[in-house]
Amino acid sequence: MNEPIFTLQQGSLPLLVSLPHVGTVIPAALRLHYVSRALATEDTDWHLDKLYDFAAAMGASMLVPLYSRYVIDLNRPPENKPLYADLNNTELCPTRAFSGVALYLAGAAPDDAEIARRRDHYWQPYHDALSAELERLRSIHGYAILFDGHSIKSELPWLFEGRLPDLNLGTVNGSSCAASLRSALSVALQSQSQATHVVDGRFKGGYITRHYGRPDLQVHAVQLEMCWHCYMPECAPFRYDSTRAAHLQPLLKKFIQTMIDWKPDV
Repeated sequence: MNEPIFTLQQGSLPLLVSLPHVGTVIPAALRLHYVSRALATEDTDWHLDKLYDFAAAMGASMLVPLYSRYVIDLNRPPENKPLYADLNNTELCPTRAFSGVALYLAGAAPDDAEIARRRDHYWQPYHDALSAELERLRSIHGYAILFDGHSIKSELPWLFEGRLPDLNLGTVNGSSCAASLRSALSVALQSQSQATHVVDGRFKGGYITRHYGRPDLQVHAVQLEMCWHCYMPECAPFRYDSTRAAHLQPLLKKFIQTMIDWKPDV
């Protein structure tokens, strides 16, 4: 495997920022299998690497993939189990967009062998790097915090009813991180009025938060799902809005700083 799958910037703090859905690349060998609309990768977590670029300057590690979630979803279980029971879900190798429309031409969706190939080629290296970086941070600091950053269109009837709050903090109902960290982050959200928010609502945390969040082992994981409109228009061509982003980033910096300042109970 010669081509890069992700970039990892190692920091000095016990904080790793993972942005598993910012990739937009679909390999040339696969592009002929998709419907034309899918090639625009509309369900990308657009521009989050740019929006959170301050985190690396603050000392956090940053893990950023290159390939689109339409190739494989890095935030889904490797055995392809649904994240949310009794709700519409997208798979490890998604066959539908968040709108519910098909991503592949008729008969061209990946079979079991192709899913296994993509899992080995794209999914596993990202998770190997994520796991190793968390262990590096924990070995240095005695604990590690994983922040899994996401963004999404605010209204997607195929996935959820109504309109999402602007900021959606997920801690798997408090099981993926220490109670004191969940409380500190909740207070940070409650102390501002520019963005609506919820804790452990529709998005409680995906596979990454659920799998790596082990507060009993001093690895604490949280997810933040953010609505696109906080920093960009919610329509193609999905351009970054520097004015909206500049208004939002102080709040995000406060959120990241809360994780940096937090210390586990001894």
